[in-house]
Amino acid sequence: MTDFHALYRHGFARVAACTLPVALADPQANVLRTLQQAQACDDEGVAICVFPELGLSGYAIEDLRQQDVVLDRVDAAVAELAAGSIDLLPVVVVGAPLRHGDGLYNCAVVIHRGRVLGVVPKSYLPNYREFYEARQFSPGAGMRGGHIRVGGQDAPFGTDLLFAARDVAGLTLAVEICEDIWVPQPPSTQAALAGASVIANLSASDITVGKTQTRTLLCQAHSARCLCAYVYAAAGEGESTTDLAWDGQVSVFENGGVLAQSDRFPTGPVRAVADVDLDLLRQERMRMGTFGDNRRATQAYDAQWRRVEFVLGPPVRDLGLRREIARFPFVPSAPEQLAQDCYEAFSIQVSALKQRMRTSGARRMVIGISGGLDSTHALLVAVRTADELGLGRDSVLGYTMPGFGTSTQTRSNALALMEALGVSAKEIDIRPTARMMLEQMGHPFAGGEAVYDVTFENVQAGLRTDFLFRLANQSGGIVIGTGDLSELALGWCTYGVGDQMSHYNVNAGLPKTLIQHLIRWVMSHGDEEGRTCDILRDILHTEISPELIPAHEGQPIQSTEARIGPYALQDFNLYYILRHGFRPSRIAFMAQHAWGDRARGAWPPGFPEDRKTAYDLAEIRRWLLVFVERFFGFSQFKRSAMPNGPKVLAGGALSPRGDWRAPSDGNARLWIEEIERTIPEK
Repeated sequence: MTDFHALYRHGFARVAACTLPVALADPQANVLRTLQQAQACDDEGVAICVFPELGLSGYAIEDLRQQDVVLDRVDAAVAELAAGSIDLLPVVVVGAPLRHGDGLYNCAVVIHRGRVLGVVPKSYLPNYREFYEARQFSPGAGMRGGHIRVGGQDAPFGTDLLFAARDVAGLTLAVEICEDIWVPQPPSTQAALAGASVIANLSASDITVGKTQTRTLLCQAHSARCLCAYVYAAAGEGESTTDLAWDGQVSVFENGGVLAQSDRFPTGPVRAVADVDLDLLRQERMRMGTFGDNRRATQAYDAQWRRVEFVLGPPVRDLGLRREIARFPFVPSAPEQLAQDCYEAFSIQVSALKQRMRTSGARRMVIGISGGLDSTHALLVAVRTADELGLGRDSVLGYTMPGFGTSTQTRSNALALMEALGVSAKEIDIRPTARMMLEQMGHPFAGGEAVYDVTFENVQAGLRTDFLFRLANQSGGIVIGTGDLSELALGWCTYGVGDQMSHYNVNAGLPKTLIQHLIRWVMSHGDEEGRTCDILRDILHTEISPELIPAHEGQPIQSTEARIGPYALQDFNLYYILRHGFRPSRIAFMAQHAWGDRARGAWPPGFPEDRKTAYDLAEIRRWLLVFVERFFGFSQFKRSAMPNGPKVLAGGALSPRGDWRAPSDGNARLWIEEIERTIPEK
């Protein structure tokens, strides 16, 4: 596959859950409708399309299931469906009642390009309340290693079948039918342990009040437990309503989330189409060692399963991407979820800092306040901690320490915020000490030259931290770190005697893109007064800057993002490298879909309108190169010696004692080569 924009090139596969008006006991009409839907799926580049239970005959036909004239026509319909699929891309999974030996089985028939790949019987037959399937069908549970003659072809038959695409890595299909998902140990659990990444469920599932929510929760939970995609197709229009009703909802789930879901009670054919992330599922299974442990403990070995291979031949053109890629993977766009996440994140930080204060015996928290986002949020955490410990807010010792690049705005905001919050506030001007140090070092700046190199910057950063540690000694307190997860990832911190170091860093698990929302959450959910909120609002609109280099008249202030890239993109890169270990080319493909159009997709609530932007592939590639160079190339030594701090988000942390362990003397060569080889420059 050579087209960078082709979704199958990047570990995605398109699947569809389909429903259509069924003609009761009329397989010929049903196969024509099925082929029409399969053709539509082919046009959309779908790899697997799943149809409802007993879709070739209709589900609600009761004893007509056992009539030979119906069963003969079903067999002929399978042959017709196979013949009609020869030129179609999708693997078609359709429901049919089939005779085998002395029994009749409720089956899923798996067909691809004219070939019946296999037939899977329903393992568990419901025979309670409104269900009477055992009256007509034999159960398929335990049937393994068999073969069946259907549609003029010999095909594998049993509950031990996996269908694997040779040419799409990770695309392995298993099938179960309706009731199979409702039992305590569904057949697909073992299939997933044996390697199935996509589970198809052909369902009839009549509808009653409240059942759809239960069904959705069941499928979501199962896809999360099995680390799989779950494609669910329910029967709807056309089924007999003699004693039941049908809602025809079709859905696609993945790893606990809903990728696509149709409206209920549709008129006419409906399909839910989504692109499942095979690479994500593979990475999750690889990282979650207990998944493999469970396979071994339950003896779900490959030898117990028959693998039926096929060649999909996926399209290599740009098909778009049928799934939502969040711009901010650390920040949910749904208001309720964002509020919940902010509550939990803030509570985690406060809880952790309270425990550290108790165990250390410290009575004061020493913190440097710059007037920027990170120190502002750390101060809010410290203040809440002092409140909950009953220490009084004067136990928070805040220091603003202006240097050569400190602006009037940030200095005044720092002082005003400390006063509004009622903490102990002081100012220490570090410039005289910095000048003395630079002079003793023989630095050109001391002689009047405008040399603003890394030494010039780090003298200031180091002095600030040095003062804070000595002030902590003097007051019997601990230094509260303010540096965030994004800065740790990019190495944007001064090592040792600098902002990389503290006694306890409450922000170590927070990405930059979440911090602004946490501050907004405190403003709307805390008990701070209006004046405090006004100051916080001004801080939120301040340019992100280290303020270590003087800003000359008519020139912009020193910009962090101009140097290391937009935090929006770098947090996107961080999430998918840290959480999932994706290739840079894949991350760029996803970033293009997330960030290519500012009008597409949801933005987090409260996000400033003037900051809603878009990035083209060239910009994405440029800043991704910066990220891998910094993250893999030279920043690890700073993370290897980072102080304690709580993990906050499931997206990961960078503590060498937790999520991320890497050599300090590594290099970025492989990641850079992959970017240069695979991502177009425009």
